[in-house]
Amino acid sequence: MERGWRGLVMTAVMGCGGAGSGQGVQVDVLEDGRAHVVELATGKARTVDRSSLPEGAREGDVVVDGRLDPELRAQLTREVTELRKRLAVPAPPRLDLEGSEGPPLTRRREQ
Repeated sequence: MERGWRGLVMTAVMGCGGAGSGQGVQVDVLEDGRAHVVELATGKARTVDRSSLPEGAREGDVVVDGRLDPELRAQLTREVTELRKRLAVPAPPRLDLEGSEGPPLTRRREQ
């Protein structure tokens, strides 16, 4: 589900023109010898050799012209955070999410 959500967010961000030049990729998943990346210009995912990424690349990093771009990563992170805030559903006023302080229900207490 996480990858699906990330793909949706990346598509929304790219649709808003949030990636700038669009010449880079964002690292989605790192595996032993391969990496899944998302093209910033199109939002399409593809698999590349991990060795083609810069040394020290982590999941979520943005690579432009073979180099890590921390500013673009920060920009995308801010845009995703703002999108999540807009999509968040507030809890109703009297909804108790903490639960009771008493012991948990057991079969004996349910009867």
